[in-house]
Amino acid sequence: MEFSGKVALVTGAANGIGAGVARRLAAAGASVVVADVDDERGKAVAGEVGGVYAHCDVRDPRHSEAAVATAVERFGGLDIAVLNAGIATGFGLGDDFDAERYRTVMGINLDGVVYGVHAALPELRKRGGRIVATASMAGLMAMPMDPLYGANKAAVVGLVRGLGPVAAADGVTVNAVCPSFADTAIITGFKPALESAGMPVMSVDDVVDAFVAVLREGRPGECWFVQAGRPSAPFAFPNPPGPRTATGERVRLGHDPIAAKEN
Repeated sequence: MEFSGKVALVTGAANGIGAGVARRLAAAGASVVVADVDDERGKAVAGEVGGVYAHCDVRDPRHSEAAVATAVERFGGLDIAVLNAGIATGFGLGDDFDAERYRTVMGINLDGVVYGVHAALPELRKRGGRIVATASMAGLMAMPMDPLYGANKAAVVGLVRGLGPVAAADGVTVNAVCPSFADTAIITGFKPALESAGMPVMSVDDVVDAFVAVLREGRPGECWFVQAGRPSAPFAFPNPPGPRTATGERVRLGHDPIAAKEN
């Protein structure tokens, strides 16, 4: 995919990775809907990139639907949905567990992707578009320092892998980008600890490079890792045993990516 003349919706686009993606796509010729709850910064980014701002609390499916409608009304359609809105967890499952905060985190990091996909798919099917969700390396590996964050990011990875073959049948490519620690607001509280431990913190530009690569080259259902010091690429998930008949033959399911690889 090239971006000139395309229409993109980016959630969580007032800051960090989302703002970086919005700027990069606009610089390449795309019209961008900047969606966020930070109205002041969101409007500033939209003005900077020549796009339009949409107030969008991704926990509410009506907001995602309205953001898609804004893209259609202002720019004539939708080609790209970057579902990037996310927040840190900041608590565990012990005495510090906060049920209300838990629902907020899951609502933004997981529900926001689900609602965004649901809202964007009808328009993307019309033009053969792309969806990229921001997951995390925490969705690909164990995250003992924040298991709840790992849980919602692993759910995003599972959603993308399962949805990828199904959406591809309608001409829509669905991918995830899974960054390690990047220099965004999410790591503010523990950035000094990362640096003192020698953990590299990537720049936002490094992560945006991966988003551009995925939008151009990603294949259905791929989840690309992004780590310092190595090129981004699709994570190679090991094949699970899969469903079998009583005699040991593989059960063939519709849109089955494992069966497709075996063929």
